[in-house]
Amino acid sequence: MEGCLRGDRKLQKALYEKYASRMLGVCLRYAEHREEAEDMLQEGFIKVFHSISTYEKRGSFEGWIRRVMVFTSINIYKSRLRNYKEEQMTEYFDEPVNENIIDRLSAKEIVALIQQLPEGYRIIFNLFAVEGYTHKEIAEELGIAIGTSKSQFARARGYLQQLIFKQNKELYEQIARSG
Repeated sequence: MEGCLRGDRKLQKALYEKYASRMLGVCLRYAEHREEAEDMLQEGFIKVFHSISTYEKRGSFEGWIRRVMVFTSINIYKSRLRNYKEEQMTEYFDEPVNENIIDRLSAKEIVALIQQLPEGYRIIFNLFAVEGYTHKEIAEELGIAIGTSKSQFARARGYLQQLIFKQNKELYEQIARSG
């Protein structure tokens, strides 16, 4: 870390290589596609290197980097909102998803399903369900009401349940028949 503070390119590269794959996974949860996630990753590491002196050594360094990546991804999302009108979903799906179906999905399948969520839903779902932020923290960061965060999360969850149901309809029916 000290070398990164001094701007040592070799040590910055080593730090990047150590954390890039894990942080790409974080960025993928917020991006519409892999190329966008890679852009988020690059932007995030630029911020890491520029603000590494602000790391207070209280929590884990990886956790600090993760937080930088999350906020970088959110900022990219917010700038995209200024350029494009946010897609609005008015339908609320509340089809219950059998726990056995979720247990049978791989992490890769779950991430792929999350990436199918409309952008606004995906951001809030990731922040609340994956990253563990409160609705109050989400509302403050995105500049929305707490109620909006809660309703967007509920809609995201319902939409995700519908996606899981559609993708696994045959499996769902087999489990339902068996009991």
